[in-house]
Amino acid sequence: MIIVLKPDAPPEAAKELLARIEEKGLTPLHMPGSERVVLGALGDERVLAELRLESNPHVESVKPILAPYKLVSRELRPEDSVVRIGKVGVGGESFAVIAGPDAIEDAESLRETAEAVKAAGASVLRGGAFRPRMSPYAFEGLGEEGLDILVQTGAALGMPVLTEALSEAQLDRIVAAEDAVQIGARNMSNFPLLKAAAASGAAIVLKRGLSATVEELLLAAEYLLHEGNDRVILVERGVRTFETNAPAMLDLTAVPFIKRRSHLPVLVDPSNGTGRRELVAPMTLAAAACGADGVLIDVHPDPAAARAGGAQALDHEGFRRLMRQLEPVAQAVGRSLA
Repeated sequence: MIIVLKPDAPPEAAKELLARIEEKGLTPLHMPGSERVVLGALGDERVLAELRLESNPHVESVKPILAPYKLVSRELRPEDSVVRIGKVGVGGESFAVIAGPDAIEDAESLRETAEAVKAAGASVLRGGAFRPRMSPYAFEGLGEEGLDILVQTGAALGMPVLTEALSEAQLDRIVAAEDAVQIGARNMSNFPLLKAAAASGAAIVLKRGLSATVEELLLAAEYLLHEGNDRVILVERGVRTFETNAPAMLDLTAVPFIKRRSHLPVLVDPSNGTGRRELVAPMTLAAAACGADGVLIDVHPDPAAARAGGAQALDHEGFRRLMRQLEPVAQAVGRSLA
């Protein structure tokens, strides 16, 4: 339930109501806004009804949260959330560009790419240390060695970093070193991993599953917030369809759909979302135009020689060209590059 207090309600009224909600065994939420103080109560609505909050002189209205996802819903928190990866804010008026190789191959190539993407305007360095692969014969990353390379490179260049965790066992090692942890598409519904990631307190970049609906993505995010971690960023990364012109179909309709229903920031991954290098730039510009809060882009010094993701990776010059195209589009929709 959402409890909206009257404009003149004193702070003591909110504290009293929160205490009464908690006494009933419900989960209280306190969300002071610029114009109204909003309280939330999660749990059995029949128990909440016993409090008869509508008759409280400081309460303006009481209404149910209709969405199945409560904590990520804009009904509960109407203002946009801004989630920080290191010093970089994702959401609000900025547009974040997170770039780097699909898989970390060695220190030299990562440093070269990191310097290139930073110089072009990227704010966060991404790189896969642990990579999920459909084939057991494909390159699965350098593991902890790759993680060390990523952390050292980010620190040397003053860039926050992002990499993916595939298991709870990897999570502790990643969270100890990383500014943010990614939960990939194949693990969107790995609920033990979601709970463990939430408990870590790290910023979490959650990708939509390959066959997941938007509602399923939001419910996966609900797990994270329910565990007490609201540092969550959603990612539209394309879904599988009957179409064969690309490995996935990038669903940009999901961006404004999510933004209308949730306060969480939304990124777009045009690299994995299309799987084709020539589609990355136009879909990045389209992502900025349709309201996304940023993008994840694969960049490699020599995509033709990449051990993973080469078909979807931009080379350094291609990335620089894209960033020059992106800036005026972001400005046209009231955004500045983070």
